[in-house]
Amino acid sequence: MAGAPYERGRGPAAGEQLQQQHVSCQVFPERVAQGNPQQGFFSSFFTSNQKCQLRLLKTLETNPYVKLLLDAMKHSGCAVNKDRHFSCEDCNGNVSGGFDASTSQIVLCQNNIHNQAHMNRVVTHELIHAFDHCRAHVDWFTNIRHLACSEVRAANLSGDCSLVNEIFRLHFGLKQHHQTCVRDRATLSILAVRNISKEVAKKAVDEVFESCFNDHEPFGRIPHNKTYARYAHRDFQNRDRYYSNI
Repeated sequence: MAGAPYERGRGPAAGEQLQQQHVSCQVFPERVAQGNPQQGFFSSFFTSNQKCQLRLLKTLETNPYVKLLLDAMKHSGCAVNKDRHFSCEDCNGNVSGGFDASTSQIVLCQNNIHNQAHMNRVVTHELIHAFDHCRAHVDWFTNIRHLACSEVRAANLSGDCSLVNEIFRLHFGLKQHHQTCVRDRATLSILAVRNISKEVAKKAVDEVFESCFNDHEPFGRIPHNKTYARYAHRDFQNRDRYYSNI
């Protein structure tokens, strides 16, 4: 994710550029009008920005989900740079964050992320999108099935559908509950960035669900909690060492 190696594939055509701005506008309206957020001296005085930066740093250094994803991105030729590829900004509505494919940047909504656990989930979720962007030619803006697949993977692998989170949402006790949660969260994520009906979003999720739900890369398993994520990170490191010695 450092510079050119991260920004794979051809540049957007004129029509795609317009559609990219339309999509970004739904989630990050200030990005289109103002460009990159101010990074000057006075930005350090804003408490929400300071908190966002500190939480991000702690997530990058300590969270096992994120540490695995960072290693996987680097292994795939898309090394992540904190200052280049993350941006703490104010966002409209209740959006927590997003992956801006046009700039290869993860946006963290500093006005909507209020604790460390939330930051951990958002960074993990968006890094899964970044990983998909790195390893595959994802057509984020015109192919809703591609978007649906990445949203299914992000909901499945980020811990967003953990038992603790679902109990907090008062959602529990259903048969195949994890799968139901993944479908619901993926559908909601699509609706946040596409001006389509819920039926169309659900149809896209249903069409890709089986293959994308069973795609566990780079974890190799569904990391239901931090312990699972630590095991997955250890296995990834061992696998990487094995192949480097062949």
